[in-house]
Amino acid sequence: MPELPEVETVRAGLASKIIGSRVVDISISDARSLKRHVLGPKHFVDELLGQSFLAVVRRGKFLWLPLSDSRALVGHLGMSGQMLLRDKGHDPDPQTRVVISVESQSGQLLEVRFVDQRIFGSLAIEDLVPTSDRAPGGFSPESPVSSSIPSVVAHIARDLLDANFNIDSVATKMQARASGIKRVLLDQNLLSGIGNIYADESLWLARLHYDQPANTIAREKLTELIVIATGVLERAVIQGGTSFDEQYKNVNGESGYFSQSLNAYGQAGKPCPRCGTEIKRIAWANRGSHFCPTCQRLAT
Repeated sequence: MPELPEVETVRAGLASKIIGSRVVDISISDARSLKRHVLGPKHFVDELLGQSFLAVVRRGKFLWLPLSDSRALVGHLGMSGQMLLRDKGHDPDPQTRVVISVESQSGQLLEVRFVDQRIFGSLAIEDLVPTSDRAPGGFSPESPVSSSIPSVVAHIARDLLDANFNIDSVATKMQARASGIKRVLLDQNLLSGIGNIYADESLWLARLHYDQPANTIAREKLTELIVIATGVLERAVIQGGTSFDEQYKNVNGESGYFSQSLNAYGQAGKPCPRCGTEIKRIAWANRGSHFCPTCQRLAT
């Protein structure tokens, strides 16, 4: 599943081209990609046509495009979603579900193509509601962001790249949890955007076992873990995210290359870059956890 770095790469790519553009046409080839737009495909088209995109904003793994009528087009990439940006008339992209044609402020005609192999992703038009802390809704350095957020995203916590993320508050809440630290890192209601890949990488760097109860970890160590995780996300964004297959691409259809920098995730059977012990993968919560048995011991 695309995590924060992959979604941020897509967000930045869209923002560079379509802020201020106007929707001139919409083509839907598979209505399943609009399953979260509860009023159906026709309503989606009628409501989006003629709107302008004022910004491209992200919180965690969600992104949204505020519209000229104070609502927003919300996108979630699910397991395999892509948002490709193509010139009008570009060759077709396989598994394109929705095409939103826009005219930029300079008159250029572009297509935002929602491509999704497994159809777990979605597009929907949603109302905006005030943020609970009255701060800007999410991350969008190119343009001002209002203190509002799509209603379906309101329960998602701020992510580590958000200027209004409160590291002290989050560390305090983490230390109150008896769950294993990886489960805490993945809780999108506490801090958002981290998935399996970046949790494993952050825990390896912090020398923490994935199942270490959060309430047994020193407050200073939890703060250090958050700082480490922030650095991991920032480096992954610079490298365009992590691509293992054709299911994640940036807006130009290119793969990210952070996979070349992974120390733990996907490295089972290889020597730990720090101590040489073989990296292990164990089944965990319907996915896998990758760790070094020597560097990341479970403390008692």
